[in-house]
Amino acid sequence: MRAVQVTEFGGPEVLTPVELPDPVAGPGEVLIDVERIGVNYADTHQAENSYLAPSKLPLVPGGEVVGTHEGKRVVALLNGGGGYAEKAVAPAATTFPVPDGIDDLTALSMLVQGATAWVLLKKNAHLEPGESVVVHAAAGGVGTVAVQLAKAWGAGRVIATASSDEKRALALELGADVAVDSRAADMTQTLLEANGGRRVDVVLDMVGGTTTDQSIAALAPFGRLAFYGMAGRENPKPVELRNLLGHSTTISGMWLPHVFRLPGNVFGTALTELFKLVEEGRLKAIPGGEFALSDARGAHEALRSRQTVGKLLLDPGK
Repeated sequence: MRAVQVTEFGGPEVLTPVELPDPVAGPGEVLIDVERIGVNYADTHQAENSYLAPSKLPLVPGGEVVGTHEGKRVVALLNGGGGYAEKAVAPAATTFPVPDGIDDLTALSMLVQGATAWVLLKKNAHLEPGESVVVHAAAGGVGTVAVQLAKAWGAGRVIATASSDEKRALALELGADVAVDSRAADMTQTLLEANGGRRVDVVLDMVGGTTTDQSIAALAPFGRLAFYGMAGRENPKPVELRNLLGHSTTISGMWLPHVFRLPGNVFGTALTELFKLVEEGRLKAIPGGEFALSDARGAHEALRSRQTVGKLLLDPGK
C-alpha cells in the first residue's frame, strides 16, 4: 500500500511517501480501506516526537481516518498512528458508523476537533447559559466547532480570536459575537474590552505562551481556562496556586484520549450529539484544504504556518 513514513524525527521534511505491506488487523481490531485522512496539529508533534505520547521509529503518522470496513462507512481513531496510508487498522472500540448524509469532511471534523470542543465545553468548562466564552484560534479545526457549539448551548457572548481579517470574518459568520486580533499586544485588555469591560467566564486555549498568561489574567470570579494544546510551542508562565484565589480561578488541561478512561460511552455520546446537530443544520464542518497523500509534507507546512482554517484532509488516492 501507499503510505507516508517517518524514519527520523523532525519537521514536515521528514514525511516520506513509501510503499509498505498492508497492515493486518489483530484481535479487537478492524481493517479500514481509507477514503480520507484527517490532519491534526498533534500529527506535527508526533512527527517531531514532542507529543504527549512518545513516538517510535519508523512511524506512519496519523490518528484518524474515514473509510469502509466490510462495505460499511466508518470513521475511526487509531492507536498510536498509522493513518497516513491507503489502509489502516483501528481498535473496534474507537471505530464508529458514519450516518447517511454525513460526508467524509464532516465525519473527520467531528471525530477529533468536534469531540475536543464538546469535551472542553461540557467537561472542562461546564459552560452555563449566559456565560462569556473566549475561543482562541477560532478559525481552526477545534475553534470553528467550539464557536458554533458555544452559541448552540446558550453562551451569552462568544469572543473569537484569530490572526487575519479573513479568519475573524469566518468566526463571525459561524456565530461569534465579536472577533479580535490574536496578535494583540495586551490580550487581557483586549478580552475585557471585547466583553464590554467585564472579565470573561470561559477561555478555550491551545496557543500557549503569553496568550495563556494574559487570558488567565482576564478571567472573572470562578472563571475557567481549558488548556488543550500549545500551537505556539512556547510554555506559559508557571501558575502559582495561591494566585488562583484572586478570582477563584480554575485552570484545567484536556487530552482527548483520556476521555476513553471515563465511565460510560462519553466519546460515543459526544459524536452522536455532534452528528445530530449537523443533521439539524446547527453545526457545520469548515473545509481547510485537501492534499494528496504524497504531499503530506505540504499539509504539515500549511498547518504549522497557522495560515489554515477548518479541517485539513489527505486523499490516499493521490
